[in-house]
Amino acid sequence: MNSDPGTPSAPRSNIELKARLASFDKAREIAEKLATDRLPDQHQIDTYFRCDRGRLKLREINGQRAELIWYERPDQAEPKPSNYCLLDVEKPAAVKQSLIAALGVRLVVEKHREIHLYHNVRIHLDRVVDLGEFLEFEAVLGPDVSVDKGNSQVHYLRGQFSIADSDLRTGSYADIAAARLASAEQAGDNTGTA
Repeated sequence: MNSDPGTPSAPRSNIELKARLASFDKAREIAEKLATDRLPDQHQIDTYFRCDRGRLKLREINGQRAELIWYERPDQAEPKPSNYCLLDVEKPAAVKQSLIAALGVRLVVEKHREIHLYHNVRIHLDRVVDLGEFLEFEAVLGPDVSVDKGNSQVHYLRGQFSIADSDLRTGSYADIAAARLASAEQAGDNTGTA
């Protein structure tokens, strides 16, 4: 994170992959065997705002700190590049109200996240409220980690976790939640009485 709160980070890049988990416990077992480090668990509340380009969310972590995250990535199942910027937020409630007034809320996603590190790759084991359990890889790119290396790491980890094509997810948790809401609304319309 930034040492100076309120100063945005320089743009960064990841290679990402998201998948639905068949067994959270099995995934944790594999992550613990592979991990080179472990970070504390986090309870995250992500408020996604409407925006014209990419995705913008305010992430509140453990009720103690918050960060504003903007990112842009293609919606595809395979490993994908993600460009993002982070901003540490000292007054999340005030920032949230300002963004709600300016942009409007798209969706709110709440989750519990376990974070394992495989060198420069963050392995996220997520329990997402109302959506289920997911696995996410984020290979952080930088001077010593090229796009090719990040893709190779994600490919290797996908094999280690035996992720099937059918388990891959294309979008964000907000996209998954929005699709579920739309499906529920459509089902409600179709079951109306005459």
